[in-house]
Amino acid sequence: MNPQALEILRASAALLAGGLIGVAFGLVQQAAARRYQKKEDAGQFNTGWAVMPGSMRRVATLLVALLLIQLVCPLLFNNGCQWWVSAGLVAGYALMLYRNLRQRLANKN
Repeated sequence: MNPQALEILRASAALLAGGLIGVAFGLVQQAAARRYQKKEDAGQFNTGWAVMPGSMRRVATLLVALLLIQLVCPLLFNNGCQWWVSAGLVAGYALMLYRNLRQRLANKN
């Protein structure tokens, strides 16, 4: 196979893997935000700090997911492809934030 085509394929796979992780993390964050909003509406929080439980666990889960991808697919993390994974992760999470923003703006109108 052509080396340039192989490099494009590897970069695309890295971007897709990162994007999937970013979208999954965004979905988990949105579910947590909805759950905590329901608790806040019900008056179950005594302090503002009570809103934060579980966020460190979710971030740790994201890091473990990145580690697993790195161990399972080591080809995605050599020759600069790790930057494509990072770009995909940022793009996937940004997509989820953008969708959330659009939904909030639509609900305000």
